[in-house]
Amino acid sequence: MSRKWLEKETPIWVERGIVTREQADQLLSMYETKNHAVGLLPILGSILVGLGILSFVAANWQDIPQLVRLAMIVLLMIGFYAGGELALRRGHDKLGIALVSLGVVSFGGGIVLIGQMFHLVSYNAGTFILWACAGMVATFIYRSRYLYLLSLLLFDIAQWYGVAEFGSFSYTAFVLMVAGLGLYGWRWRHPLLIWCFSFSVTVQALMWAIASDVPFLWMFIPAMALYVLGDWLKDERHGGYALQAAPLAAAFIFAVFMVMVGHGKGAVDGGWLLAKPLYYFGALVLLFTISLIGKLRNGRASSAFEWILLAPFVYLPSGVDVLYLLVLFFFSLYVLWRGYAEEWRFKINFGTVLFICSTMVAYGKLTWDFMDKSLFFILGGCILIGLSWFLNRRKKRFFDDTKEGNGHV
Repeated sequence: MSRKWLEKETPIWVERGIVTREQADQLLSMYETKNHAVGLLPILGSILVGLGILSFVAANWQDIPQLVRLAMIVLLMIGFYAGGELALRRGHDKLGIALVSLGVVSFGGGIVLIGQMFHLVSYNAGTFILWACAGMVATFIYRSRYLYLLSLLLFDIAQWYGVAEFGSFSYTAFVLMVAGLGLYGWRWRHPLLIWCFSFSVTVQALMWAIASDVPFLWMFIPAMALYVLGDWLKDERHGGYALQAAPLAAAFIFAVFMVMVGHGKGAVDGGWLLAKPLYYFGALVLLFTISLIGKLRNGRASSAFEWILLAPFVYLPSGVDVLYLLVLFFFSLYVLWRGYAEEWRFKINFGTVLFICSTMVAYGKLTWDFMDKSLFFILGGCILIGLSWFLNRRKKRFFDDTKEGNGHV
């Protein structure tokens, strides 16, 4: 609950006699006015300072003696960590975390610069993994969401660097990220952190499929394993669906790709896409079974419909694009329906975006080849604006009716 929401709702409560004016003032006094824009300034400032330091040192690095370089790296890192600790002890939380994050940045930058200085050759992503681990340790010490997101980003960079430079997937980085940051997200159950963790795991599943030279469809097995874990969480709104959103989004994007490409351009015929049916179907059935048990255990059996995105229509000889287009519409309408049934704003917004995307994909698929391109974009824009207006109006009316209904109870 936020003060801004209370300021909007309390006059209605007073008017209907639910609370008195004095009680409304007492409720407002419990929530301090927070200036989030000002609170973000130290974080944004730390990013700019970090980039400035790295660019300045990189530009003048060759002209600085080696001992001075080492002293600069060590003193800079210690200074940022010490300054952050001092600021936190004095109650300046945002400034303290910003300085600690600069300490993490200077630690990783120092490793890279020392390796360059002594001509150390790396054959894996160990440097970036060590850097990410430093950020993860800082996350546990200071319990900061910003440091958590920074650590996730560093693990993703480490994985990308290993895949891009050496063509190898780092299982060490993946296990450390899942064990460390996954445990942190599980402990604090913050939806944003869990969603970002799920997104990182899904992206790294894609990197694993690319680096391991396995058919692309195999990436959905580790991604949907994360989805299955969400089914076993009792509280869907504070953790469960946040874990599942990224794998579902990846499956939705794949369905969009299949609608636009289908069997054309050698997409399906190439060995890069299709996994061996026996093993792939077996893994999918196993995950679906575990998922269904978790859904039944927590009273969410109807959400098993979400697995329609993983239906292996891609193995069919024809009609792939039509079937996946139907899947896009059925799934987006299902998410919208569940959002309204559960009175859950996130699902309504998610379903709205998915439905608009599905409509535009169908529009592009059906009209791109024969319609004049100027007319295509004008008509598409009109459809997009109209759908957005209608769905947002429907959502607003629904929540207004819900509030009125609750007010008469």
